[in-house]
Amino acid sequence: MVTRTAVAALATCAALLTATGCSSSFDSAKEPEQDKSGKQKLTVLIATSGDAETKAVKAAADAYAKKSGNTVTVEVAKDMNQQLAQSFAGHKPPDVFYVNSDQFANYAKGGSLHPYGAEISDADDFSEQLRGSFSYDGKLVCLPKDSSTLGLAINADLWKKAGLTDKDYPKTWKDLETVAGKLTTGGVTGLVTSDEYQRLGVFLRQSGGWVTDAGQTKMTADSPENVAGLTYVQSLLKKGSMKFSKQVDASWGGEALGKGKAAMTIEGNWLEGGMKNDYPDVKYTVVPLPAGPAGEGTLAFSTCWGVAADSKHRSASVDLVKALTSADQQMAFADAFGVMPTRTTALTTYAEKYPAAKAWVEGSAYAQGPVTIAGFDKVLSQFNTDLQSLKTADPKKILADLQRNGEQAIAKGN
Repeated sequence: MVTRTAVAALATCAALLTATGCSSSFDSAKEPEQDKSGKQKLTVLIATSGDAETKAVKAAADAYAKKSGNTVTVEVAKDMNQQLAQSFAGHKPPDVFYVNSDQFANYAKGGSLHPYGAEISDADDFSEQLRGSFSYDGKLVCLPKDSSTLGLAINADLWKKAGLTDKDYPKTWKDLETVAGKLTTGGVTGLVTSDEYQRLGVFLRQSGGWVTDAGQTKMTADSPENVAGLTYVQSLLKKGSMKFSKQVDASWGGEALGKGKAAMTIEGNWLEGGMKNDYPDVKYTVVPLPAGPAGEGTLAFSTCWGVAADSKHRSASVDLVKALTSADQQMAFADAFGVMPTRTTALTTYAEKYPAAKAWVEGSAYAQGPVTIAGFDKVLSQFNTDLQSLKTADPKKILADLQRNGEQAIAKGN
């Protein structure tokens, strides 16, 4: 019989896990008894981008099951964070699951993840930057499953209509300002992108700033470089040559580009699948993002393959992850739904096979990884809310608030 206290504890942990890193083991440090009965029955929980990704993951799981003799069931989450939080709290998590970078530190701090990095003999083949994103307390906790960076996508017909050629692709902020102005006419806006740091953050990097220092131990949000980055974006917004997706009745930059409402957008390599499915007749090209005062800058995104600390099948789960992250399998995923491999060897193959993705691939060499501090997801959520009013707000105030909120999160995390 479950006591009222236990129910309350489970509910509290489920509600707070993503914000505080609530431990999956409460006051018990007991290791889960491992199943050593031969063939294993594994469960995998994913948050999918669509049917193509779901089918690809299930096919990979089936191939592993056939080879290993283990059984693998792949389930698609309706709300990944909520389902994981509840499963961790109830000590019944899936064996293997997607872990988004913004929640990684919460789960790692809470003891919900089995840190299997030391069991991967060729871990060095994975991007150093991505390995850093999924390390906690100096240990590689989980392997990045794929990666994405941001580039500047251009509607080829609108570009040509404005009298622009390949020589006019923007190389600097000044160039971007110029072409965005020329492309803004009638119902077309020169540059359209999302009103969130996951896109606007490129201007912080290009200006020489970022949210934290390299070690993520100190906030650097209110730096002059970051102020310059947001002030530049604000200047484009005030001129009308840049708008946020919502302002042109689009849910994201790809929709704005596909519908001809945007001549340019800032998006990652997932754009390829979206354009192919929804706007197959729209011609576009992707070039590197223009350099700012401090040079080139883009952002990197990834998800890792988490293995539950509470799993009774940890050894088999790690074997499954090894199969899912092999070079051949990463290329199969790339072919199926457009993501870039996280293995450096596979990324080279990908670049040769998909020359149109050159800008995204090259960006991985200098991309800024995400902030992975426990409890920081709420800080960034508030930052995104503040960025929605960037056109009229004071960039210094927005960054000062981010600085203060971030310092509080870091203090709690230590």
